[in-house]
Amino acid sequence: MFIKSNMKFFKILFLIFIISLFNHKSYAQIEIDARYVILQDHLSGKILYEKEPDSSIYPASMTKIMTAIVAFDLLKNGETSLDEMITISEKAWRLSQSGYSSMFIMLNDQVSVEDLLKGIIIVSGNDACVALAEGLSGSEEDFVYLMNEKVEEIGLENTNFSNSSGIGDADNYSTVRDIMKMSKYMIDNYPEYYSYFKETTFTWDRTGGDPITQGNRNPLLYKDIGADGIKTGYLAVEKYSLAASIKSNERRMTAVSSGFKTKNERSRESIKLLNWGLRKFDTIQVIKKNEIFTNLDVWMGKENKVNVVSKEDYYLTIPKRKKNIIKAVLEYSGPLQTPIKKDEKVAVLNVYVSGDLVKEIDLFSAEDVKRSNIFSRIFKSLNYLVWGDV
Repeated sequence: MFIKSNMKFFKILFLIFIISLFNHKSYAQIEIDARYVILQDHLSGKILYEKEPDSSIYPASMTKIMTAIVAFDLLKNGETSLDEMITISEKAWRLSQSGYSSMFIMLNDQVSVEDLLKGIIIVSGNDACVALAEGLSGSEEDFVYLMNEKVEEIGLENTNFSNSSGIGDADNYSTVRDIMKMSKYMIDNYPEYYSYFKETTFTWDRTGGDPITQGNRNPLLYKDIGADGIKTGYLAVEKYSLAASIKSNERRMTAVSSGFKTKNERSRESIKLLNWGLRKFDTIQVIKKNEIFTNLDVWMGKENKVNVVSKEDYYLTIPKRKKNIIKAVLEYSGPLQTPIKKDEKVAVLNVYVSGDLVKEIDLFSAEDVKRSNIFSRIFKSLNYLVWGDV
């Protein structure tokens, strides 16, 4: 719906979405039996549930999410390749013999970066973490330095890594909020490598021994709920943890929880939380990046209108079965004066939820609009003086 005005400053109201109140009962909050929990709608970034999200935890094998991110960075920058071969050191080999999660690498064997990544992501191999870290950075200590540089880049506020695997160490700590942030970063920036996280088995055809097949440690991958990642964890002090993500059509929910007492509880409560997020909330795309949103009046141009676009996607997540009004008000000084350059800022879209301004989105011209010739400008000026029509 457009609100027209003869004033130079226009406000155009777009009614995006209205949810009717089906009944007078508010939706019930959920209880999750874990000490630390956070749930996020991926597209909007909205936090839908949290419990002690900023309390310090030992991330255990969820550390491997950052190990993978650093490796993905190096792949992207051309500093390594999936088929680069890495020689297995005694330090890495010994971890395969010590009872930790392992892909069972062999001393002095040559293993590809891709196989080590799969050993880390799918079977949670601590030996693979050390081998990859040493192979890509010279030592695990130097690789951990890259991990902590990435902590700063992503903006993790309460995280420090002291090893690449998540083996218990007082200086290896994080929060469920920070693990959520780095999980979202990985999904957004490395979709081509994120696909490793949904593989349910990995067969390591090792040199000098029979092939070893192991299953993915993430229990949600074996449920029909759209799960495609991310990482389990266990330490005696924290018990069981899980960073999990599910996708339903275009929507994605991601949860990070720590402090489950048992494996079954970890699986059951995580499924409950993720499904609750999908059932209780809707995600709405208010505007799509680089897609024509509307057109605006132009004064003295070769064209009478100019198409406008946003440089960003913007989503809102709102509760179902609760009265909400989302509106977007387009503000610009118009008609727009020519010439207009492509990508020139020409308007602002103000997004409101229940009357509160939640977002200001800049809008840009999708094309150049040149001034009309002198005769056309004279004609339009006379027309405006007589009829008041721009």
